[in-house]
Amino acid sequence: MIEPGRVCIKKCGRDAGKKCVVINIIDDRFVEIYSPIRKKVRKCNILHLLPTDKKVDPKNEAEIKEAVK
Repeated sequence: MIEPGRVCIKKCGRDAGKKCVVINIIDDRFVEIYSPIRKKVRKCNILHLLPTDKKVDPKNEAEIKEAVK
């Protein structure tokens, strides 16, 4: 369910309840996400993410920014 380009909602942390996009899978527990709150790509535990049914191209910055609004 967690794959590059998947739009998710953060369940924990200071950006809880906000949308983010999975950019890259690091291993079976961690992924890199883009969050508009922190405005950079960072590492996140997949247990802290609630995946949605929406998916975007992880290499297209315009699609990513539109998806997390």
